[in-house]
Amino acid sequence: MSRINILQFSVLALIWGSSYTFIKVAGDGLTPAQLVLIRVVLGAVVLYVVLRITGGRLPALGSVWAHIAVTATLGMVAPFLLLAWAEQRTSAALAGVLIAATPLLTLATATVVLTTERATWRKTICFVLGLAGVVLVISPWSSELGLLMGQLAVVGAAVCYAAQTVYVRKMLSQRGIPPLVSATSQVLMATVLQAIITPFIAWHTPSFSWGVLVSILLLGSIGTGVAYLLYFRLITDIGAANAAAVNYLVPITAVLISVITLGEPITWNMIVGTLVVLGALAFAENRLSPRRWGAAPAPIANSAPKPTAGARGRD
Repeated sequence: MSRINILQFSVLALIWGSSYTFIKVAGDGLTPAQLVLIRVVLGAVVLYVVLRITGGRLPALGSVWAHIAVTATLGMVAPFLLLAWAEQRTSAALAGVLIAATPLLTLATATVVLTTERATWRKTICFVLGLAGVVLVISPWSSELGLLMGQLAVVGAAVCYAAQTVYVRKMLSQRGIPPLVSATSQVLMATVLQAIITPFIAWHTPSFSWGVLVSILLLGSIGTGVAYLLYFRLITDIGAANAAAVNYLVPITAVLISVITLGEPITWNMIVGTLVVLGALAFAENRLSPRRWGAAPAPIANSAPKPTAGARGRD
């Protein structure tokens, strides 16, 4: 990677890692539904402006929009709501760590659903190890009910990202939709869907303190807008597989940022469990060999919480 690519890679990990802290702070003044609605509206504005400036066009009306509605639900509306709800009960650091399981869940889902993905001993071992790491992070034997429910909601968000990635590969990958067009279409659809359901979800009058206001503005415009532009730039420059390696840095930055800004604690099981999950992911992608880091192994998925063009799922 060039120096500019390394800088873009680092900034992307920083943005996606900080998203969990922004969700935590914004949740102090907004309900989950309000938070998600403002987030996708801001993200849609950023992406649509860039799309128009670059001369891109949204897909023509047709069946493709039905698929976009499904991917927007699985990749944005549902997981964003789950994360916002979860972080009212658990820490931002823990949410950032647990969402790192998305690629492993994608691996399992793709193996079951896609005929092109075969079950192998490597996939089986990495999934079992990754699952053990997730259980270790959650530590259900010592978690209170509220905390446990919050953690399971984060895992639910990871499941949504995994399902969205597999759905895109199965239903949209052959349609030739450019990444920026795909992302913009999904966030616009997510805005429409979230606007429809928000009045029917429990809500209260928003309370916009400076912390809440700054967090939601950054989460929407930067974390749900600018970050995707960086991601697509990296895919163009270094390939999807190497760009997806940002998954290894996101949980680390999520923990560091939440600890520094929110003073959240780090427990031994979070550290060990995260290392197990990331180690299983590295094993699945065959990245444990130093020579493989310079190559481009086929990615399992992207785990950050975001709209994808066919590759996180992640935020």
